[in-house]
Amino acid sequence: MGRILLKMMQLLFVGMMFALEVEGIKGNGWLNGHATYYGASQNPTTLGGACGYDNTAHAGFGVNTAAVSGVLFGGGEACGACFQVTCDARADPKWCIARAAVTVTVTNFCPANNNGGWCDFPRVHFDMSLPAFSRVARVGSEGIVPILYRRVSCKRVGGVRFTLKGQGNFNLVMFTNIGGSGAVKAAWIKASSSSWASMQRNWGANWQTSADFRNQALSFKLLLTDGKTLEFPYVVPPTWIFGQTFISRRQFSN
Repeated sequence: MGRILLKMMQLLFVGMMFALEVEGIKGNGWLNGHATYYGASQNPTTLGGACGYDNTAHAGFGVNTAAVSGVLFGGGEACGACFQVTCDARADPKWCIARAAVTVTVTNFCPANNNGGWCDFPRVHFDMSLPAFSRVARVGSEGIVPILYRRVSCKRVGGVRFTLKGQGNFNLVMFTNIGGSGAVKAAWIKASSSSWASMQRNWGANWQTSADFRNQALSFKLLLTDGKTLEFPYVVPPTWIFGQTFISRRQFSN
């Protein structure tokens, strides 16, 4: 009887400590949401989707990526942003892996009425790559788990990357491997013979300008959603052609 009572007290203590831990997480900028996974039969590096990343590894993001619902996606402004996600084991001890967390990069949009309406406004939902999801939850028939999430800085290896994807006098530039907040709020371009000109978001992580900058060196200036600004002088040489990616030596600090 004494051993049973002791065991019950130990379990109660563990439960209380875990409850305090969860409450502490929620009080440290963590918010509630839900998560599923997608692309189980796909190469996870190809899950670029609505942000326009052709290959998430080439973009510097690896395989821990996610599509997010519209309330987070913001018309593409969240592309490249990083979120730390942990499964809420207090709410779902069966499927969650307790005290496990993963940082994911937003590379796609989870449309409304997808996954039974979990991506409908104003729900917060992460449709994660299978490698990311399996870090925090057990893959099984349930398919959806409660999570806690928070926005975090992106830690990138190497400099910011610029991919030229337009044609003729239409310049479509994709910015990837961005540190700091990881998400671009505004962008400017400058050629050898011009001053700074603002660019417009075309879709996802792709920004455009209609000026003819062929055979000119290109510089860029980026403003991130966290307010940080950084210039990349003449990161693209005048010999550039469409389809090329150029890597700067400069990077946003965390």
